[in-house]
Amino acid sequence: MQSRVLCSGSAAAVAARRLRNILGPIAGKGGGGSRGRCFLQHEVKHINTSSGDIIKIGDITYHVKKPKNPELVPLNYTSEELPQSIAQHLRWIMQKDLLGQDVFLIGPPGPLRRSIAMQYLELTKREVEYVALSRDTTETDLKQRREIRDGTAFYVDQCAVRAATEGRVLVLEGLEKAERNVLPVLNNLLENREMQLEDGRFLTSSHRYDKLLKEHTKEELDAWKIVRVSEDFRVIALGLPVPRYTGNPLDPPLRSRFQARDIYYLPFKDELKVLYDTGPNVAAERVMQLLSFATTLCSQESASLGLPDFPVDSLAAIVKILNVCTLISSQQMIQRLYPYDLLLGKDGRMAVENALSKFELLDAHKLSVSMSTVKVEKNCGQLSFQAAVTVQIANKRVTFQVPAGTRPLRSLTGSLSFIKTDSHDHLLAEIIQSHMVKDMCLIGAKGCGKSVIVKEFAEILGYKIEPIMLYQDMTARDLLQQRYTLPNGDTSWRPSPLVTAAQEGKLVVLDGIHRVNLGTLSVLSRLIHDREIALYDGTRLIPADRYQSLKEVHKLTDEDMQKRSVFPVHPSFRIIALAEPPVIGSSTQQWLSPEMLTMFLFHSIKPLTMKEEKEIINGMTPNVSEDAVEKLLNLTHKLRQTKDSTAQSLASSLSTRQLLRICQRLSQYPEENIAHAINKACLSRFLPNLARSALQKNLLDSRIEETVERLSKQEEVHSSHEIKGGTLKIGKVSIPVYDPDEKMKVPDVLFYENAQHMMIMEDMLKDFLLGEHLLLVGNQGVGKNKIADRFLHLLNRPREYLQLHRDTTVQTLTLQPSVRDGIIVYEDSPLVKAVKMGHVLVIDEADKAPTNVTCILKTLVENGEMILADGRRIVADQAYAEGRPEVIVMHPDFRMLVLANRPGFPFLGNDFFGALGDIFSCHAVDNPKPQSELAMLKQYGPDVPEAVLQKLVAAFGELRGMADQGTITYPYSTREVVNIVRHLQKFPDEGLSDVVRNVFDFDSYNKDMRDIVIGTLHKHGIPIGAKPTSVHLAKESQEECL
Repeated sequence: MQSRVLCSGSAAAVAARRLRNILGPIAGKGGGGSRGRCFLQHEVKHINTSSGDIIKIGDITYHVKKPKNPELVPLNYTSEELPQSIAQHLRWIMQKDLLGQDVFLIGPPGPLRRSIAMQYLELTKREVEYVALSRDTTETDLKQRREIRDGTAFYVDQCAVRAATEGRVLVLEGLEKAERNVLPVLNNLLENREMQLEDGRFLTSSHRYDKLLKEHTKEELDAWKIVRVSEDFRVIALGLPVPRYTGNPLDPPLRSRFQARDIYYLPFKDELKVLYDTGPNVAAERVMQLLSFATTLCSQESASLGLPDFPVDSLAAIVKILNVCTLISSQQMIQRLYPYDLLLGKDGRMAVENALSKFELLDAHKLSVSMSTVKVEKNCGQLSFQAAVTVQIANKRVTFQVPAGTRPLRSLTGSLSFIKTDSHDHLLAEIIQSHMVKDMCLIGAKGCGKSVIVKEFAEILGYKIEPIMLYQDMTARDLLQQRYTLPNGDTSWRPSPLVTAAQEGKLVVLDGIHRVNLGTLSVLSRLIHDREIALYDGTRLIPADRYQSLKEVHKLTDEDMQKRSVFPVHPSFRIIALAEPPVIGSSTQQWLSPEMLTMFLFHSIKPLTMKEEKEIINGMTPNVSEDAVEKLLNLTHKLRQTKDSTAQSLASSLSTRQLLRICQRLSQYPEENIAHAINKACLSRFLPNLARSALQKNLLDSRIEETVERLSKQEEVHSSHEIKGGTLKIGKVSIPVYDPDEKMKVPDVLFYENAQHMMIMEDMLKDFLLGEHLLLVGNQGVGKNKIADRFLHLLNRPREYLQLHRDTTVQTLTLQPSVRDGIIVYEDSPLVKAVKMGHVLVIDEADKAPTNVTCILKTLVENGEMILADGRRIVADQAYAEGRPEVIVMHPDFRMLVLANRPGFPFLGNDFFGALGDIFSCHAVDNPKPQSELAMLKQYGPDVPEAVLQKLVAAFGELRGMADQGTITYPYSTREVVNIVRHLQKFPDEGLSDVVRNVFDFDSYNKDMRDIVIGTLHKHGIPIGAKPTSVHLAKESQEECL
């Protein structure tokens, strides 16, 4: 491949001449990689002498020492021929090492800085202590951590102390991620090589210690707890420049202790050679164009336009794919690295497309070809974790090797739960190509099928899926290792599911990567780039090839490696992240940062066409009416394609997942009205007036309507229930009455039936029979809890109750910690009990907990899986639990019934429906209509005059209408009317004007509100605050007093 770079008559030289005028000064300056620095040519030499090995870089010489712990020396990072820019960086680090100075490698995001540091340590055979800093890093992670063994507390040295005392190199990555005032704990260690430890020891410099040793014995120094810091101890820090990138700026005292080196991208020529070697089958001109485009986007001019850096270090990944699949469009491959359609606004997209056009890469339309996977076969023999995949691109078939899972492969046509469409075929083929080279991230709106596509991909390639639900408050320990207490009180570390999956070769699905803080996610950077990670307990995971090389070079066995806490990462291990599209221009929801761009290849899931969506619906629900599907799809696609932002917001409630739910219901219950199903899915009762009007207009335009006659007739039919012969019937829907083991947990509440509530319960029963989890949303006091409890009472289903609040955490959702005999033990929360026993879990006040906490319910609802805080796992399939005591199998009768207030003012909760409504079957609970409310109040107050009840119903009905219109803010509920009637029933001698004040005194200090309320009550003959001039009301008030 060298001839492609150096030979003047080669294709590369021709391409270079063609692009020289376009690139201008960029290529001439080394693509920005040299940053204007003039380099001399330096050769890296390894010399064997009788006195030991010597590493020579140019004129700098380093005498290599034999490492005590060879497993801590990086391996397989250096290549036979190092680019000159890398050699220059290594020479500079060597200079600083010989001077005894600590270094800071600063530069743009990507693995290059870490790779250079590891190459230097491999060349000089230096042992390394690596720590990825995050916002969760504390002083104990760097100095000493207290552990308990046999009831005794003691301190364990951490990375900084181990490196100082053993003469290792401490590599700190991500200094900008650490919280302020954490890293200054290292200041004195950096400056004077001194540090006071928590266990009473004092680290002192080698020079000072040796001087003391001449005056005192070693026993005396040990008695004084003075410990020598090795003269070989060094620190290499890796960080991003802040403020250009997000993070905390360096503390001046800390910064002054480092020598800095700008590690920019490789110079143009060096990067070009790497890419030529990576893709020998890719046309030289095409490689040059790709690199030229990438270099342009990393220039100062692009930065001034607000364009994020292009992930140049990941270019080799797409060149590897193009080396196998040459027919793919260059523009489409760039989109996988740099999804500018999702990332940038209109101006940014135009700037990127202008650059693409400049380098003749705007070829998506020219090379837009169909793509599908036609064959998958598992290899035998040594490559048992590889599969041969054949993909058809246009009329050409291409076969290539990809990693495969540990389970048998499934045929391409063997899935009953996945309906293939052309776009899904195309997307799966693209994902398999990306799987060949790198971890991936699927970006798509809620309910578009991300999880289903990942499941299909996993089954085709024989992967076990490890779903991990991410949330905003997740810590680095939640991702990697959790500390826990053994039964005897000792402390220990439990590997996270992600770490276990890395060792077992599973496919990890990071669901909700857009939620988690980047400062936490950055701890996975080394695992994603290098397949290597250092854990909190000192365990190290390294790639399988490095693990094997380490064993061969040092003649170690697997048992030796385990004793040294070194384990291999399985070659099949892969990560797929799932995310919703970033919000362009948002400071909080623009999660797709330059650092994130370096971690994955990105695939955007485009909305399905109407034809494809119809194909999926007919495949999943074959009995549904063709006319109903047509109307449903016409409405949905009209809302998705409209320019009206209000109508577009409604489309998110009609995702493919919701459409399938509606059609399954229509298939089972053909008499169901489509308008009712759509209103239920969109929760139209609680939409703003403008959005509700837009929905009703679009329903009418799509010939979908719900007549008043049908509603009134329905009320008459569904006003009661009956239990006969062990069968419950609500309206027209029947279900066998459940026979529970724990009858005391079946709720039993005072409930007066009314037609409206029975209609809601019939709707709930339909969804319950379809296997759905239910969500009841409504104002306060409308009877959500009453309906839920009555519903379960009629079904005879035991209930577990969980009430959420502001301080609810992921841990408290799943476990309840308590201290027993001095030991922290975790007891099952109601959620876990319900899962085990098959009870119905009622989650009350779901909107009060942060949505980033309640989002962990998603995997439980969708896949029947959840990881608990104590390491146990809930699964739906009994086969996964065999021989695994830590696995809890979900009972087939388990269901969730979630209660939440409607979103928006005056309710102070979070938008639970907006965040998770898509995975539940939603039911809007409203105040009963006048007739139903009157009938119910008569049962609460049989002795209260009907005229009084009618006044109350009419007055409260009008006040609720005002709340809906926005005239008043408080939505008066049935609960308040019931309380008034109960008071009048118990104390009939008290006047109505006094009793209603129990509700309305809240508004007595707000003049505008008070006037509206009093005016409305007067209008309906309720004499609250009546003046003497109001003769009619004064008369009524006088009668009440008599």
